[in-house]
Amino acid sequence: MTQAIKLLTALPQAQRERLMELAHEVSFAEDSRIFDAGGTADRFWVVRSGAVSLDQQVTPQQRVTVASLGAGDLLGWSWLFPPYTWDFGAEAFSAVRAYEFDAAAVLALCVEDPLLGLSLVRIVAEILAHRLELTRSKLMEHYAIHRPV
Repeated sequence: MTQAIKLLTALPQAQRERLMELAHEVSFAEDSRIFDAGGTADRFWVVRSGAVSLDQQVTPQQRVTVASLGAGDLLGWSWLFPPYTWDFGAEAFSAVRAYEFDAAAVLALCVEDPLLGLSLVRIVAEILAHRLELTRSKLMEHYAIHRPV
């Protein structure tokens, strides 16, 4: 499996600087719920420090952690694709500091700067492919462990 790509380091410097003009710093306390699957995806984050667990609700009572994110990782991609709702949930595993980006502002910047938009979509698509492979592996592992014999 390939190593996870980091959004900010994957963007060319000039594009990264333009994107960072839209960032503001936020923090999440340990064990705080950042978002739930099905909620409105109107922002995204790049983790600066701490750890975030991405999870999938597999039964009404059980969530399965499908990925752990840390420094440099993109948190949230659903803001880029209709219907703009979160595909997974996210929880701060530890205290988290992150850059937060408003989706509407970033999408407007992508219209203004199509090369930045194309770069951003390609990088997010690569991150998405990597995460979906991780998710598939985790869910297969979970199913194998909990499968009735």
